[in-house]
Amino acid sequence: MGLIKDIYSVSFYENFSKAVAEVYPTFEKQKFIEAIFDGNFAQKEWKERMKHTTVVFHQFMPQNFPEAVALIDKIIENLRKNNFADSNLAFVFFADYIEMYGLDDFETSKKAFVSITQFISCEFAVRPFILKYKEQMIDEMIKWSLHENHHVRRLASEGSRPRLPWAMAIPFLKKDPSSILPILENLKNDPSEYVRRSVANNLNDIAKDNPQIVLEIASKWKGHSKETDGIIKHGSRTLLKQGHPEILSHYGLESSNIELSSFEIKTPTVKIGDYLQFQFHLNNKNEEPKTVRLEYAVHYKKAKGHLAKKVFKISEKMYHPNQLTKIERNQSFKLITTRVFYTGVHQLSIIINGTESEVLKFELID
Repeated sequence: MGLIKDIYSVSFYENFSKAVAEVYPTFEKQKFIEAIFDGNFAQKEWKERMKHTTVVFHQFMPQNFPEAVALIDKIIENLRKNNFADSNLAFVFFADYIEMYGLDDFETSKKAFVSITQFISCEFAVRPFILKYKEQMIDEMIKWSLHENHHVRRLASEGSRPRLPWAMAIPFLKKDPSSILPILENLKNDPSEYVRRSVANNLNDIAKDNPQIVLEIASKWKGHSKETDGIIKHGSRTLLKQGHPEILSHYGLESSNIELSSFEIKTPTVKIGDYLQFQFHLNNKNEEPKTVRLEYAVHYKKAKGHLAKKVFKISEKMYHPNQLTKIERNQSFKLITTRVFYTGVHQLSIIINGTESEVLKFELID
């Protein structure tokens, strides 16, 4: 499997240049490719290559922004004719082009987002426009949420997320997301799962700063449809992991008479690169079946010696009365780029319907 940055290859630029020249005859294909590979292109990572492509592409496009946007629409149409697939990540520089060169031309840019996002998502590119134009941009996105194309509807939800990962946050939406709630309301029954998942992700973002708003939406939308119930569940995942009492009550997740026993860490000493192994028994001591959301928490030792808790889901299912179940799990301590492990004493606990059990200790060593 190749590196993501390698989508920007010589063959990509040659094929792209050919498609551009077919609708823009004065486009200087060879000079464009030479400018792309001038300097230290080989050392650039994916995002650097994408940004570099945006800048070089701009140098060979009409300098009048509306003319350039009209040409991009024609280029996209020709790319499709040349069998370039929609959602091809390499073409995210089209969205970046609007972000970099269209911020002062709201009218042209808002139309460009609608057309471009149907070819490659513009969820990151709309963020500076939300910050600059605020209500004006949100009003436009509310209109997008009613658009006939599902990519445009998703852009309304995904682009307006207060905490979109790998993108700039929107502080005023983190503080008060009320202006984007009409977007979510419009999309709560969307026929596209792609759109509904974005609505759930937006709700989950909101829950991190304004849990009460999500709890109110969960109560309001409950039972509206199977699809809407799915949105609520996925959008409440942070609240569920936090063991928030109201959301647990919303799903009838009670921990009384759910008995944990024989909780044991089988590997009390774990080497970095190996697995923590643990097991326990669970028994529903109630007289009726109970839904049990089962999780475990690893309390990781951090660089300064404090512990940081991370919750992992095991399952959520029905347990019959006096159903004794043995559960075994392995937790990886293999080195990964997104987490640094520190040697010393860590902790492990089991969480049953939001209620955390006793904590057991284990040691991580080199």
